Amino acid sequence: MSQPSFEIEEGLPHKLIAGVDEAGRGPWAGPVFAAAVIIDPCNCPDGLNDSKKLSEKKREALYDQIVQSCRVGVGSSEVDEIDDVNILTATFRAMTRAIEALPCPPDLALIDGNRAPKDLTCVAQTVVKGDGRSLSIAAASIIAKVTRDRYMCDLAQSYPDYGWHTNKGYGTKQHHMSLLRNGVTPHHRRSFKPIHNILYQRNFVNI
Repeated sequence: MSQPSFEIEEGLPHKLIAGVDEAGRGPWAGPVFAAAVIIDPCNCPDGLNDSKKLSEKKREALYDQIVQSCRVGVGSSEVDEIDDVNILTATFRAMTRAIEALPCPPDLALIDGNRAPKDLTCVAQTVVKGDGRSLSIAAASIIAKVTRDRYMCDLAQSYPDYGWHTNKGYGTKQHHMSLLRNGVTPHHRRSFKPIHNILYQRNFVNI
């Protein structure tokens, strides 16, 4: 199995390169988060990989190492914004905010995926499946996921029935059943079809 490396970064002429990735485009509830990470090649944490390929324990350990040894910026887009502009635009805004939150502006941003936010203050280059190819993007994927997972676990304390401490807002059977029993919260994405359908059905019944 191939591991992410610095091959992409080393092939570029830019000095400060930030890997950028997001977490939380698909869930029914909660914000979308993005992270930007500039790694010092001489002080790179061992074991970086696509966050989805790591255990929660490993992600948490790497999160601490990344924060201690790298330059990190985090951005998010809340549910109201997601519903207002759509999830793709909201994700791009979160990425832009993450880059702007870095302690120093990068010369180039490596964006996971095949599309990049417009109007960035630096050059951008997209990398398909970048979290499995670039160490900088892999680090960003870990920061974004751990940050969002922690946020949803905190939110779950106020809404324990929805199982956000385990499903992180994704559309699991438990989450769906709880929505049918307890209704839609202010943290649900009303523009997403499953939530929209539940709201529509409830409004139809109440007519």
